[in-house]
Amino acid sequence: MAPAEGPALGHRRNHTKGICFSGTFDANGNGSALSKAQVFIRGQYPVIGRFNLASPNLNAVDAMVRVRGLGIQITQSDHQEWRSAMIDAPIFPVSTPQGFYELQMASGSKDPDAMKKFIGAHQEFLSFLGWAKSAPWTGSYAEQRYNSLDSFVFTDQSGAKHSIRWSLVPAAQTVPISPDELTKRGPDFLEKEITERVAAAPQRWSLVVTVANPGDPTADPNKAWPADRQTVEVGTLTVQQIEAEQDGPCRDINFDPTVLPNGIGTSDDPFPAVRSAAYSRSFNSRTAEESHYPRTTTGGKQ
Repeated sequence: MAPAEGPALGHRRNHTKGICFSGTFDANGNGSALSKAQVFIRGQYPVIGRFNLASPNLNAVDAMVRVRGLGIQITQSDHQEWRSAMIDAPIFPVSTPQGFYELQMASGSKDPDAMKKFIGAHQEFLSFLGWAKSAPWTGSYAEQRYNSLDSFVFTDQSGAKHSIRWSLVPAAQTVPISPDELTKRGPDFLEKEITERVAAAPQRWSLVVTVANPGDPTADPNKAWPADRQTVEVGTLTVQQIEAEQDGPCRDINFDPTVLPNGIGTSDDPFPAVRSAAYSRSFNSRTAEESHYPRTTTGGKQ
């Protein structure tokens, strides 16, 4: 994934450019019907998170990166954590980890026909391309819907299991803006905009859980579930403060999607385990390279 000039030492190997936030998750109690996880009991839980771009380039131009991401860590009162790394795309580009590896190889290949050959072998990628070409661009992280894409399993108090996916749905109105107009706002407009927006008022998202029907594909994040599936709004994420990553609270968090509290587990979807392994390697590399990304204060370390 590293760009031609090599990785940005001390930084994440993908979703490299990002900014920290802190806030709260206010559970409304509705999630307790699906999961025994404490995080769904009515109450407020602290959150640390990170807005980011899906690019390994630390100096990526915001208007040139199609996929935006959000990572969160919600901490229960018993200190168990729920970590999640989501993106704004409604489906993942490919169906399997091997397919994702082949996508990286094709993207970095000097063979002019590499991507054509890749798509020929992975027709599911066309669905993702359709979204990438037609979905509106926005001028703010606050106007994005972020999706888990991967399937997980909620276990309720009776021991019954429910296959689910989740999304963070923004309270802010989505205002489509052309990429050309976004380019005029500068290479780092997203971080500037979200900092100013949150300073003016906290930003909110509803956490919505979608419940699969029997037979829905749970092992393939490239396959969306039908729109008529049961959804449950389980609480509200409120972003209250933005901080630069260099000294921010998200800097040393590995948003490993397999860090889950009791009551939430992985499914037959192979991606969370693969992502966990990749995130661990990235984390170990960047923390060993800390001297290349020095803090400007002594605070901020988790």
